[in-house]
Amino acid sequence: MHIAIAGNIGSGKTTLTELMSKHFNWEPHYESVDDNPYLHSFYEDMQRWSFNLQIYFLNNRFKQIIQIRKSGKTVIQDRTIYEDAYIFAPNLHSMNLMSTRDFDNYLSLFELISSLIQPPDLLIYLRATVPTLVKQIQKRGREYESAIRLDYLKNLNERYEEWIKGYNQGKLLIVDVDNVNFPESAEDLGTVIERVNAELHGLF
Repeated sequence: MHIAIAGNIGSGKTTLTELMSKHFNWEPHYESVDDNPYLHSFYEDMQRWSFNLQIYFLNNRFKQIIQIRKSGKTVIQDRTIYEDAYIFAPNLHSMNLMSTRDFDNYLSLFELISSLIQPPDLLIYLRATVPTLVKQIQKRGREYESAIRLDYLKNLNERYEEWIKGYNQGKLLIVDVDNVNFPESAEDLGTVIERVNAELHGLF
């Protein structure tokens, strides 16, 4: 089975991936952040590096999905291939940080890849307001994220909501991060686990 966690920067995807993988004994697949050769450059000069970064993510996540399906294991994935194509790349394009030529090239490649893959069996969307995202980004203290602008996070949030509203590729579970503190509250984590169980196995 393939479970995937979607959500804006700072919404808690990596934390929930870790907690769920431990609880259910699922294999975690994390987003490539620390070994990503473009991320630092991207935050320094978004216009120059946006296309390179998105191609890197697309390639990386495509490889992950192939590995997940081949493994025969239940895997929980930190961020999906769809978020790059429906949220991050269009946002960069609309902010004039990616040229139309590069964006069209990127989308064409994504459409080919998406025709070859299966969507996740369950998508968990972590919904969070911008103040919550900012608080959590500051808390983890990644230096290159300190330059992220509020309007950038706001635009991403709007695109996330639009995408989730029309999501119809499989089961969907929405977790409201403003009101559910799963990293620090065992009770809140238990609630999320119960909801995941219900989605995957039905209520008995």
